[in-house]
Amino acid sequence: MKNESLPPTKNKQLLAWVEECIKLAKPDQVVWLDGSEEEKARLTEEAVSKDIIKPLNADKLPGCFYSRSNPNDVARVEHLTFICTPTKEEAGPTNNWMAPDEAYKKLGGLFDGSMKGRTMYVVPYIMGPAGSQMSKIGIELTDSVYVALNMRIMTRMGKVALDMLGDSNDFNRGLHCTLDVNPERRFICHFPQDNTIWSVGSGYGGNVLLGKKCLALRIGSYLGKKEGWLAEHMLILGVESPEGEMTYVAAAFPSACGKTNFAMMIPPKRFKGWKVWTVGDDIAWMRVGEDGRLWAVNPEAGYFGVAPGTSMDSNPNAMKSIQKDTIYTNVALTKDNDVWWEGKDGPVPEELTDWQGRPWKKGSTEKAAHPNSRFTAPAKNNPALSKYWDDPKGVPISAIIFGGRRATTVPLVLQAFNWVNGVFFGATMGSETTAAATGQVGVVRRDPFAMLPFCGYDMGSYFGHWLGMQSKLENPPKLFMVNWFRKGKDGKFLWPGFGENMRVLKWIIDRARLRVGGYETPMGWVPKAGDLDLSGLNMDHELVDEATHIDLGEWTTELESLTEFFDKMGPNMPKVLKIQRDLMLERISMLQKAGA
Repeated sequence: MKNESLPPTKNKQLLAWVEECIKLAKPDQVVWLDGSEEEKARLTEEAVSKDIIKPLNADKLPGCFYSRSNPNDVARVEHLTFICTPTKEEAGPTNNWMAPDEAYKKLGGLFDGSMKGRTMYVVPYIMGPAGSQMSKIGIELTDSVYVALNMRIMTRMGKVALDMLGDSNDFNRGLHCTLDVNPERRFICHFPQDNTIWSVGSGYGGNVLLGKKCLALRIGSYLGKKEGWLAEHMLILGVESPEGEMTYVAAAFPSACGKTNFAMMIPPKRFKGWKVWTVGDDIAWMRVGEDGRLWAVNPEAGYFGVAPGTSMDSNPNAMKSIQKDTIYTNVALTKDNDVWWEGKDGPVPEELTDWQGRPWKKGSTEKAAHPNSRFTAPAKNNPALSKYWDDPKGVPISAIIFGGRRATTVPLVLQAFNWVNGVFFGATMGSETTAAATGQVGVVRRDPFAMLPFCGYDMGSYFGHWLGMQSKLENPPKLFMVNWFRKGKDGKFLWPGFGENMRVLKWIIDRARLRVGGYETPMGWVPKAGDLDLSGLNMDHELVDEATHIDLGEWTTELESLTEFFDKMGPNMPKVLKIQRDLMLERISMLQKAGA
């Protein structure tokens, strides 16, 4: 084996583990990455020469590159993602489980000699700000230069991570090999007790950028329970008033519910002088501070976003963020080497090269860009990036929001009475399916805390961990539920969404700061008439009333439908959440008897 770079560390535990993996995978050469600009240029040149990435139009997209993945490898593979705990009960009923010994043996056989003729890149990285007590170190060993270049964008990568690690043995051990990208030999295995991730057979970011969902959420959630903090699938934003008052909010939304748009929201003209600052668009690590408040950091350093639907209309800050130094994957290409996807600004081009490299013509029934095509962009590109996004202390969270896509029942905004009530909202949140998704319309798919695919241990115990956090919080954030997607009797959305969501966010902030009242319902508080600032919004007050209305009959059906879901969570499902449901049903029943 030729070793192209000497290890830039004397950490004995790290060197011993890397040596074990070298003996297993048998790469031709090993390259330790340092995160320098010279290294970026060298890796980029290598990736271009091997046709792994190609340069895009330098005038329109300076420093940007294009990548095309295997058509069988374009998304996360939940059915091939495993939590490898000593017992199945620890993984819980909502995770795929594999015994650790079995997983190490099965994947070890696949890794054996897997990097012959290839380079092993040693990628040291930090999840979270450098030097922060809230951050974690990871080392990813990979045979993919695409992974190396993406990890450079998504994490604090290189020498900075090794310097922070020092002689410590506290680091996540990540091993990845693309093999031959065969779905029959594709597994993403997490070993929470070992702080280890093994990924084989994929080159798609969600499966192979091991700092993202794998460490930040699956392993992170397990470490959070063990160490007394929260690793959550949440955006973090700061709202600055014209007077300079800052309020920070975290929010959990399942996919297709406008998470990135909310994180990068531009307030409407009515809110002149107000600013929304992005701390993070996807993941929040939250710990209790010395002041008894919940403090959050964004562990990532970049955005791994879905391209289709992103436009100057839906998310101008995202569009500005991806104009330079960005890697695009599985989008379409124009004749002049620009990128395109469904929902992008401007007219649809007459001809394109689609995401599989085939000629595409306007009017085609097939998508030009893959629906899950992506951009990987540095957070520093975001014009609305918070100046505290990289602060080692994090930011103090005043409100936590849970959202879903519901055509009925759930109002535009609802504040929980207390912490337990709010955890109930998070535990039962979900979205209604579309015909495209399941063949059935309006079936609610529960996605508790937007964490169902990402929780690294038993979901019932996860709910219990959230409930237990209350005892540590002297000044807990207020908890809310929102629903931008409620429809009227005509089937149209009642609320305009996008930047107008600032109006709802303003009410949430005022409630968190105890500045505005609310109307009490059996489920929680909703805005009273006149509480939502609707000035400058051409919208009928009757539609607003309908969007915030609580229908007791619909809520009875909603609450009764939770029995099966709670039973699925298994024996660790906290009884107090079942009691919450029963209390709500009892309050509704009393009101109905009173003729409300």
